[in-house]
Amino acid sequence: MMAKQSLSERWEDYQASKTVVFWACAVCVVATLFIGFTWGGWVTGSTAERMATQSATDARADLAAAVCVSRFEAGSDAAANLATLKASDSWNRGEYLEKGGWATLAGMKEPVDGAANLCAQRLMKPAPLAKVSG
Repeated sequence: MMAKQSLSERWEDYQASKTVVFWACAVCVVATLFIGFTWGGWVTGSTAERMATQSATDARADLAAAVCVSRFEAGSDAAANLATLKASDSWNRGEYLEKGGWATLAGMKEPVDGAANLCAQRLMKPAPLAKVSG
């Protein structure tokens, strides 16, 4: 009768067949792809392109909204315009800013998409209290 082999001895004596090696590699490839696309943050080229386009659009709107807020607050009748803006319906505020020309950047004929609504949201936030020096 043969003596019982230890795990390390059995590991040294093991010789995998080509089929076992093939399936082990196939499982590793599938597992790598699954983990990479679900948890690893991998995306396809079309998804990356769509994300980049959306980021550029959002950045344009953010910049135009910042200019809109600045132009709105710098106007001579800013307090009256702000009162009118606050009195208008929430879904109509972006249109009010577009008609007033605050959401249109210099040199452009049309306002940037989404800028007027973002500008309205920023203008509706309460102003921070000024620091009192003492």
